[in-house]
Amino acid sequence: MKLKHLSLSVMIMGTALGLASTQAAASGYQFGSQSVSGQGTAHANGAEANDPSTIFTNPAGLSRLDGTQLVIGGTLVVPHSEYTDNGSTTTGALGIPAHATGGGNGGTFAPKAVAAPTFYLSHKINDKITAGIGMYVPYGAKLDYGFDWAGRYALKSVNLQSLNINPSISFKLDDRHSFGFGVSAQYMDATLEQMADATTGINAKLASQGLSAAAIRALGVQGDGLAHVEGNDWGFGWNIGYMFQLDENTRFGLAYRSSVKQKLSGSSTWTFNNVTNNALVLPAPYNINIPANSLGAVAKGYHPNASASVDLSTPETVSANFFHQLNPKVALMGDVTWVRNSRLKQIDIKQYSTPVQGDLVLHQNWKDTWRVSFGSNYQLNDSWMLRGGVAWEQSPVQSDQDRHPALPDSDRLWLSFGANYKINKQSSIDLAYSFIDFKNANVNYTDTCNPSGNNGTCTGNGGTVKGSYKTYLQLIGVQYNYRF
Repeated sequence: MKLKHLSLSVMIMGTALGLASTQAAASGYQFGSQSVSGQGTAHANGAEANDPSTIFTNPAGLSRLDGTQLVIGGTLVVPHSEYTDNGSTTTGALGIPAHATGGGNGGTFAPKAVAAPTFYLSHKINDKITAGIGMYVPYGAKLDYGFDWAGRYALKSVNLQSLNINPSISFKLDDRHSFGFGVSAQYMDATLEQMADATTGINAKLASQGLSAAAIRALGVQGDGLAHVEGNDWGFGWNIGYMFQLDENTRFGLAYRSSVKQKLSGSSTWTFNNVTNNALVLPAPYNINIPANSLGAVAKGYHPNASASVDLSTPETVSANFFHQLNPKVALMGDVTWVRNSRLKQIDIKQYSTPVQGDLVLHQNWKDTWRVSFGSNYQLNDSWMLRGGVAWEQSPVQSDQDRHPALPDSDRLWLSFGANYKINKQSSIDLAYSFIDFKNANVNYTDTCNPSGNNGTCTGNGGTVKGSYKTYLQLIGVQYNYRF
């Protein structure tokens, strides 16, 4: 009577790429906006380095900043996503046929709005050395499909939060060459809930014990189990950057951010409070006496509270960018970023309990991705500078079969606008708005571990989530800049 699930695997899928606050705006689970000034150009400004947020894009850019500078900002994400079910099913096992999951389309599973903060501080120590520190949200997702949607056996809800603390230092070798280096301490906290089809799991177990199909139908098992999963961890990494100043108007940058290796440890708690059944008494050779509404407690015995862990690594990124001051009013910039998402081919999550529940295995098969962005600044007058940018970004999901409800991801286009208003010599405010349009996406994800558990070697609910997504996001950013 081993009821199977994907709950911890979905948590780790999210956590493996670090989740923070809403459906991800950038590729995979990357949050997509660690700087409001950068957001205004669709993050094409890696070589601009006009404020301390260059710590994230390229720490070598710190060498361009004078005195002590402070940046405090926040980005509000307003998501919109619709799911339409096209026939999700739960796997049958041991003679019990597969059945449609039923339930709704998930409703408004994305939150109405969420926010993520940013903080950066830089200080020029001397003509050669500048140091700084950044704190930002590197990745993010928050989804809640509800208790009765058709794909509830793959995911009910996920809410992970992440924070990266990134002290950095830059060295200016001469008027043309600068290098930068930073270290990262990254924290992740995850909460996930997921349903389990108790009907299929219990019926499969009864069938394996020789119970006839007629007896199983008379027993009338109904209801779902609910898994609540929590986990957190710290991980550490580093980033480097190089900036080349061709002349006073043109510069180029290269940047690399390392993988962050983490060992997520957490727990899973199961409840089967709404599982019901009819009373059933069978004579020899079965000699089975099952009281009414008793199988929820029995199911809990096969899914005790468990500790769990998984080893994971976030993907590396490599960026190349340029900045060119075309004339006193117009500046052009661009960025190309590669992300090594192919690290996440398969995730194996170990569970530690008695009885053994088996590994949770997530077949993800992600690919490496590219992001290309172009942007521009326009100096309208002494007080106002306007920004704009466009970007195209790949999804790491290779096919409908690899797309999971925890990441209904697809290729996307960015359109961004921004402005900087100079209050006085010391302070200014950045504003930004982005519209991100996702390509319509289909999901046809099958859990290959059926409810019988493959002799205890794996844990899964079985079945297929089959449907389609339509998604767009809006990002609204505000940032305060101060120079001491």
